[in-house]
Amino acid sequence: MPILKVNEIFLSIQGESSWAGLACAFVRLTGCPLRCRWCDTAYAYEDGEYLSLNEVVRRVLDFGVGLAEVTGGEPLAQAGTPELVSALLEGGLTVLVETGGSLDIGVLDRRARVILDVKCPSSGMSGRMRWPNLTKLRPHDEVKFVLAGREDYEYARQVIIEYNLARRASALVSVAHGQIEPRRVVEWMLDDRLPARFQLQLHKHIWPPDKRGV
Repeated sequence: MPILKVNEIFLSIQGESSWAGLACAFVRLTGCPLRCRWCDTAYAYEDGEYLSLNEVVRRVLDFGVGLAEVTGGEPLAQAGTPELVSALLEGGLTVLVETGGSLDIGVLDRRARVILDVKCPSSGMSGRMRWPNLTKLRPHDEVKFVLAGREDYEYARQVIIEYNLARRASALVSVAHGQIEPRRVVEWMLDDRLPARFQLQLHKHIWPPDKRGV
């Protein structure tokens, strides 16, 4: 049975994606091969405890909600993650997997809903993107772009158009907290009639932006 290094398991509302606002059980796994300049979960790079897959599933099911997200760090950096995702699905949950896009999403159970974060230039990690992942997306998957400026917006717009994301999956555009005024991004999107959904991180408006476990 896989042993996973887990940074935290908690119940909150889903703060992003088309699932925003719903109660969600989160499993944040430890470790990430990327080092984004504006990362808001750097505490998950190393810190965590080792738990069996069954213990993680038990804790998630004990919350009694129907939605779960496996995130990080980078969840696909741990070999046991695909089995964890499948076990949560077998437990009757809708499972979201948020990934930074640098590792192969093809290892995941096809019932899972991938939220793939395409790293824009301001992150410093855009060169680590595994582009074949975009061809593996299904209509129930989502692609997220976090922007810190106009260059990031133009980059996201190009990817959305080049990969025809409006037909392949759902495109989400958000801002790196405190880096750019959300209104500016919305105005750009409206000017271009960009086929994407703008989103804010709800949890950072409900609780302090640096609060953990929410």
